[in-house]
Amino acid sequence: MTLPERLLWKALRALKLNVRRQAPIGRFVVDFVHHESRLVIEVDGPHHDSPEAQAADAARTAWLEGQGYRVRRYPAKRVINDWAAVAEEIRSEIGSPPSQPFPHQGGRALWRARHQWVREN
Repeated sequence: MTLPERLLWKALRALKLNVRRQAPIGRFVVDFVHHESRLVIEVDGPHHDSPEAQAADAARTAWLEGQGYRVRRYPAKRVINDWAAVAEEIRSEIGSPPSQPFPHQGGRALWRARHQWVREN
């Protein structure tokens, strides 16, 4: 991982967003992904400035979007200079985390619910 990726990873982990790093999606390995919101986060260093790299990035983005992902690209320099703001943008893009489900009540509660429904009908 590059320095900007490490900075962003540390910030995203602190926010507890359930983001995965260096995650494979099809034939690509993306920098970060939040599968539930279908968000891919890429940190682009200076090597992404060449026309060949931009063409490859465009093809990669098109393929990922074709798979239902949204792709957000952040320049490495911006991540280094303002990693907290980038992490906050990503958090708002992901949205608030889903609420916690009710605790599991085990098979007996489920049996009781089914039994009452059968008895009432």
